[in-house]
Amino acid sequence: MAGQLGGQPIFILREGSERTRGRDAQNSNIMAAKAVAAAVRTTLGPKGMDKMMVDSLGDIVITNDGVTILKEMDIEHPAAKMVVEVSKTQDDEVGDGTTTAAVLTGELLKMSEDLLDKDVHPTIIAAGYRLASTKAAEILESIATDVTPDEYETLLNIAATAMTGKGIEGTKEHLAKLCVDSVKSVAEEVDGKMVVDIENIKVEKKVGGSVEDSELISGMIIDKERVHPNMPKKVEDAKIALLSTAIELKDTEVDAEISITSPDQLQLFLDQEEKMLRDMVGKVTDSGATVIFCQKGIDDMAQHFFAKAGVMAVRRVKKSDIDKLSRATGAGIITNLDEIEDSDIGHANTVEEKKIGGGNMIFVTGCENPTAVSLMLRGGTEHVVDGLERALEDALRVVGVTIEDGKLVSGGGSPEVELSLKLHEYANSLTGREQLAVNAFADSLEIIPRTLAENAGLDPIDKLVEMTSQHKDGNIHSGLDVYTGDVVDMWERGIVEPLRVKTQAISAASEAAVMILRIDDVIASRGEPMPAGGGMPPDMGGMGGMEGMY
Repeated sequence: MAGQLGGQPIFILREGSERTRGRDAQNSNIMAAKAVAAAVRTTLGPKGMDKMMVDSLGDIVITNDGVTILKEMDIEHPAAKMVVEVSKTQDDEVGDGTTTAAVLTGELLKMSEDLLDKDVHPTIIAAGYRLASTKAAEILESIATDVTPDEYETLLNIAATAMTGKGIEGTKEHLAKLCVDSVKSVAEEVDGKMVVDIENIKVEKKVGGSVEDSELISGMIIDKERVHPNMPKKVEDAKIALLSTAIELKDTEVDAEISITSPDQLQLFLDQEEKMLRDMVGKVTDSGATVIFCQKGIDDMAQHFFAKAGVMAVRRVKKSDIDKLSRATGAGIITNLDEIEDSDIGHANTVEEKKIGGGNMIFVTGCENPTAVSLMLRGGTEHVVDGLERALEDALRVVGVTIEDGKLVSGGGSPEVELSLKLHEYANSLTGREQLAVNAFADSLEIIPRTLAENAGLDPIDKLVEMTSQHKDGNIHSGLDVYTGDVVDMWERGIVEPLRVKTQAISAASEAAVMILRIDDVIASRGEPMPAGGGMPPDMGGMGGMEGMY
């Protein structure tokens, strides 16, 4: 990039920088975003295929979860990264609909290409897309149905829909039930609103057994074992103490030398150490505690004293697990052994060590306040269990969102077809050029039912025509049953999704499309090769690689 001044070229950008401007920049960005959308498009819906991702270390991930695929892909292009961001946001907000969000972004940009070719200015397209996105949210709100947390069957349908196509078809009912039960047990009412914190559901994976063996434990599973073999394996009516301090002797903070001149003195020193440990253990056992979970270490000698006292102790428990145990058992977290009060001791009916899939785990069940629960996932191989976990996480989030919002729409592409029709009507009421962009937005939404049909090996045009005609007759729940190939009432089939999955996907996709459309200049500075010795080049100022300027 050079300017002329009295015949003297002025270089603004460093040599080797690349600059793409105007239509070229838009084309390159749109191409990149479309390529990312195309990569996940075949995974959409119950009949979607899976992707196998192999990273640089040779680790394998097999999944058809849009966000997982996009996270695993090593994407360089800055515009393509924006589509990945859309998927991540969708995952953070609702947990499901990640592929939908990415595919929709790609389609919105594809439709905008035609408008750009007709010399419609990008800002007009952006304004139209924003209008359409706002209107879409209103329309969705109007076709949504209210649901209460007590409608167990409906919640089961939501969980099943979220898990469909994730490779666990045979055991969907069993897992949907686990999912709904666990979400219902952690749902709380705060200020008159339902709140579901999915963090309170602990998912433990163990390879071995079959998927059917997965179970919900109303309490906590800690992936640890007793510290000493002489400790009891099972404690009934357990009094639980949670320690965030180590049961070990502290090293002196200051440098100190102890000069010992005779064996008797050494013996006295050792006896004193033993007495101090015995006192520490005594303070804990005097509180009546029969099970101890310690966040830090427990000295070998102290382990022996605990075992003698018939107390079960577990050490190096994760802080997050200690917090959940505190919620579930009502125990206070003890930081100072001198100040243990009765109110700090929690309670559970049973604490038991069980052998699961080649390792031992501690089960804490029968808690007074099981707002923290655990799901134990089992499966034949590691990849099966990982796939299970991803499917379940989506389903848990989706059921949680439904309980919080209490609003549902039908699935199977039916809301998209309804939106497309209503947005075309809305476009006709506009007078400016934005009308073209709103129409393009309406057409873009049809990509979802079309992709569902394509992935199921059906004719997308036939199915779309059939769905559109049914929607025009007022059947707002008509969607595609990919198993039979018929266009049927999705609500009756129990194929339902939370409203937030759709509203979030559409708003995130339109925002990302607008952002990419508004870029007309990409200035990428090339990182210089590393000098020998691995340090940064002197003029790089610690910055290297790709810098996009938007």
